[in-house]
Amino acid sequence: MSQRRRPGPKGTLSDQTILDAAQNLLSSGGAGAVTIRGIAAQVGVAPNAVYTYFPDKAAVLRELVERLLGEVDLDGLTDRTHAWRHRLQSLAVEFRTHLLSHPGAVNLLLSGPMDGPNAWALGERLLGVFADAGLEPDDAARASHLFTTYVLGSIALEAAELEHSGPPPPEAERVAARLVGFAAVPSDRYPRAAATATTMARYITTEQFTWGLTRVLDGLSAQGSASHPDGFATDQPATGQPPKP
Repeated sequence: MSQRRRPGPKGTLSDQTILDAAQNLLSSGGAGAVTIRGIAAQVGVAPNAVYTYFPDKAAVLRELVERLLGEVDLDGLTDRTHAWRHRLQSLAVEFRTHLLSHPGAVNLLLSGPMDGPNAWALGERLLGVFADAGLEPDDAARASHLFTTYVLGSIALEAAELEHSGPPPPEAERVAARLVGFAAVPSDRYPRAAATATTMARYITTEQFTWGLTRVLDGLSAQGSASHPDGFATDQPATGQPPKP
């Protein structure tokens, strides 16, 4: 965390009160709403007072990322009484719930490097879980990256449909709203989309999130990694032509 240099005005300001204000702005207006002036207005001080604790906006955002990551319980990742897949699925679902309660958070996480202590702790524990799954260190590192990409990417697409005004509506309401939109798609031009509209409307559900996660983890098992060491399916020719029957 950033080191506190001196007391804030009248003892009312600290690095934590600044981050509290930044997190409020993030939840209400997204990452773009987190500005030094906005933070200062939230806590009732002049903008220069904020610079006492953070040199610039980028430093505030970096610490905000660390705070958000620190709010996710990582202890379950090292609990070997549960299978490695269970540990990863539990973390992913918790992470999704946490980030969707702050719709601007996922774009914040994707906007810059996650290189603070909490980010490194998450990465280290993910590597440990994939080691428990039987992957060699390099494959564990690749698996960790793919897992993180799937989780954050899925959440980002979901969060893009949400307003920055508080917790998301219940999934059933969001699915119903999406179905209304799909009903307007002309079925004569897009027959496959029309035929699967009900399924596509549920892309933003926990069910779909875990469906995809299960298949990602299927491919990240030690057996799957060993069967395709170069990253390509063994029955797919390098020419890009369909495999022979």
